[in-house]
Amino acid sequence: MQHEAVLEMRGIYKSFYSVKALQNVDFTLRKGEIHALMGENGAGKSTLIKVLTGVHPKDAGEVFLEGKPIDIRSPEEAQKNGISTVYQEITLCPNLTVAENMYIGRTKGVFTNWKEMRAGATEMLESLGIPAKAEQQLGSCSIAVQQMVAIARAVDMDCKVLILDEPTSSLDESEVAKLFRLMLDLKSRGVGIIFVTHFLDQVYEVCDRITVLRDGHLVGEYEIEKLPRVELVSKMLGKELDDLADIKGDSSSEYAESQEIVYEADGLSSTAGIKPFDFSIHKGEVNGFTGLLGSGRSECVRAIFGADKVISGKVMIDGKEARISKPRDAMKHGIGYLPEDRKRDGIVGDLSVRENIILALQVMKGFFGPISRQKAEEFADEYIKLLDIKTASSDTPVKSLSGGNQQKVILARWLLTNPQYLILDEPTRGIDIGTKVEIQKLVLKLAGEGKSVTFISSEIDEMLRTCSRLIVMRDRKAVGELSGDELTQSNIMNTIAGGDNK
Repeated sequence: MQHEAVLEMRGIYKSFYSVKALQNVDFTLRKGEIHALMGENGAGKSTLIKVLTGVHPKDAGEVFLEGKPIDIRSPEEAQKNGISTVYQEITLCPNLTVAENMYIGRTKGVFTNWKEMRAGATEMLESLGIPAKAEQQLGSCSIAVQQMVAIARAVDMDCKVLILDEPTSSLDESEVAKLFRLMLDLKSRGVGIIFVTHFLDQVYEVCDRITVLRDGHLVGEYEIEKLPRVELVSKMLGKELDDLADIKGDSSSEYAESQEIVYEADGLSSTAGIKPFDFSIHKGEVNGFTGLLGSGRSECVRAIFGADKVISGKVMIDGKEARISKPRDAMKHGIGYLPEDRKRDGIVGDLSVRENIILALQVMKGFFGPISRQKAEEFADEYIKLLDIKTASSDTPVKSLSGGNQQKVILARWLLTNPQYLILDEPTRGIDIGTKVEIQKLVLKLAGEGKSVTFISSEIDEMLRTCSRLIVMRDRKAVGELSGDELTQSNIMNTIAGGDNK
C-alpha cells in the first residue's frame, strides 16, 4: 500500500564556504513509515537534518509538509510545525521530574495546574508503554527511558515527523528492543520516523525504507526488502559490486612478519559498549580493524590502549600478563596511539611543534625526568627532517601547520618513544594524496624494521594496500577476520554486511 507523503525535500543545496555539504538532495518521508537515513562520515546526513529543523538555512530547494510548502527558520518553528528531533545526547533536564520534562516550555509558571500536568503525563506514558512514573526524577531513569520520555514529549506536541538521531548508540540490547516497540507503536499511529543510525542490523529489523547519502549527494532511496545488505554497504562506501578487484600491491612483501606475538587480548571489552573480542598482533605485522563508521573500530583500539575503561579481558604482552588500565600503562609497555580526532585528542594547538613532539616521551619520563631544551631541540630537528614536516621552525605553534603536517607531528611524538607496537587510527584522514602515500610507506617501513602496527582507515583501498590481516567489525562486535587471499574488497564488504544478501 502506497502511503501518503508527510514530508518532501526537493533539490536541497547547502554549502559552508567552499565545502558543498548537500548538492541537489531529495528526501521523502511517508506517514506511518520508519525511514533510515544512511551514509558514512561527511555524507550529509546531519546537514540535511539541520536544514529540515531550521538550524541551518538551505541555499536552494523546497520543503513540503503534508503537501504544503514551508520555510523553517528555527528549531522552535520546526516543533510548531510538528517536526521533532530526539538526539543521541539527552537534551532534557535530569533534575526535573518526568512530567516537568514532558511539559517544559508549555507551562504557565505559578499558574500551572500540576495535578493536571501529572495526570496528562501519566496518561501519555501509559499509552506508549513507557516504564516511568510522572513524578519520578528524570535522572533516575535509564538512558533508554529518558529517550522515550523525549519521544513522548514530541508525540504529545502533535508530532508528525519524528527524527531519531543515533538513539541506540548508548543502549543495551533489551533497551533497544523497548525503543523499537515504541517506534513501531508510533508508526501504527501514522507518525513518520526518520531513523539516523550506523547499525545495519537495526535498520533491517525496524525500517521500511532507506535513503543513502554519500559526499553530499543522494545515492538513492530503496525499499528495505529490495536492498540486500551488501549492496547497501557498497552504496555507502561508493564501491560498485562489479568493481571489486583485489588491489593489494607488492608493498605487502616489503616487511617480514614473524610468528612472535607482541600483544594478545582475550575477551577484551570496555565501557564504550564493545562486545568482548580476541585480538593479537605479531612482530612486524600490519593489521587493522575495518567496518562502517560506528561499527566499533576506534573503540577497540581505545580499549587496547587503555583510553577507554576496560571492563573485561586478559592482556598478554611479549607472552606475559599485563594490566593496562590507562594510557600511561600502555606507553610503559611500548604501545603508541595516534587517535582518530587529531584536533581533540592529538595535538595541543597552542604548544610548539617541538613541545608536541616530545610530549609523550616527557609523560613517560615523569615530572622528575625533564627533557633539556637542547635535547628537545635535537629530537624535534631529527623528526622534522625524518618525516619532512613542513614548518618554519620547531618553535612554530603546531596549530598553524596544515592537517597533514599536524598528523606527522603526532607520528613523530610516538616514534620518539620507540614503541614496539603502534596504533594508527585514521592517520591519513583529511590530508593530501601525497602525504597519504608517505604515511602508508612509513607504516610498511616500520613493519620492515620489526615494529607492529594496527592501521585503521575508512578507505578500504588503503587498508588493502597496507594490512596483511583485517578484523571486521559490525555493530560493535568483531564478526570476521580476513587475511591472505581472502583480503579483497568483495569479501570485506560481504563480511561487513553480514555475509549474505539479506
